Amino acid sequence: MDDELRSASAPRWRGKAGRLEVWYATLSDPLTRAGLWIHCETVAPEHAADSPYAHGWATWFAPDGPPRTERFGPEPTGPASGSAWFDAAGVRAAPEKLAGRAGSLAWDLSWKDAGRPLWTFPRAAWERELLPGAQVVIAPTADFAGSLSVADGAVRIDGWRGGVAHIYGHGNAKRWAWVRADLGDGDVMEVVAAVSNRPGLRRLAPMAFVRFRIDGKDWPASPFPSLRMKTTLGLRHWQLEGGIGGRRVLIRVDQPPERCVSLGYTDPDGGRAVCTNTEQADVHVDIDDRHWSVLGTGHAEVGLRGADAPDINERILS
Repeated sequence: MDDELRSASAPRWRGKAGRLEVWYATLSDPLTRAGLWIHCETVAPEHAADSPYAHGWATWFAPDGPPRTERFGPEPTGPASGSAWFDAAGVRAAPEKLAGRAGSLAWDLSWKDAGRPLWTFPRAAWERELLPGAQVVIAPTADFAGSLSVADGAVRIDGWRGGVAHIYGHGNAKRWAWVRADLGDGDVMEVVAAVSNRPGLRRLAPMAFVRFRIDGKDWPASPFPSLRMKTTLGLRHWQLEGGIGGRRVLIRVDQPPERCVSLGYTDPDGGRAVCTNTEQADVHVDIDDRHWSVLGTGHAEVGLRGADAPDINERILS
């Protein structure tokens, strides 16, 4: 494993209070548009009296029915040891391997990606922990294979496409939007637009981190946020529009409610947020006169707090 991949994937939490670490995978069947989301999370509460815990969930997005979410954990945890990044509550995430069970869902997956990590945030900010939170895509153009069981049925996974990513920081943003889209021929887009939950920063407009890998090259060349991109957030429809490097860029995301799940998050400080996620989004991208449409296989979510957050219950309804 080279230094870049090791930096992107290796566990960062070493026991500090007030930290959140996540590994997640999102993948889609390009033929049926079925999708799968696996989310593995370690939470170290701010108060030393509260023990760190590991938990997460898996969501199956059926090609012809409503999504199904199952949770695993929580259970007490400590810093990672051994080769696995996450190993708790019967779920394991490790290099090129995802396996586990949660309720009626069970999975045993492998992936391969010949590409290098995609730094959604500046690599220096990730390695030096300069921001309240940051994300990096370990495997941005992964090919998945393996098996998935859903209740009493079996799903063969072969040639599914997606990504594996890593998040570390102090907790979730005040508001955020994320989208990943496989643009075809090895091209991919990853976007995070967020408003920090830190005092003094909560009233600012969303800051957009936009990264493309097209024809093997990462664009824009600068890893810093795209300050001329305006983000308009909504649960069903959201978009980014503006200029990057002298080019006109428009990214439109549609998250049909019947294809979404809404899930609650608890931060290390006890604060709560709700994210509305789908692996079956419709994504439209324009860069000057070049256009891509990704229908039913875009991976996207919007996260909100307080009065702006959607109502959810234990059945995880959209």
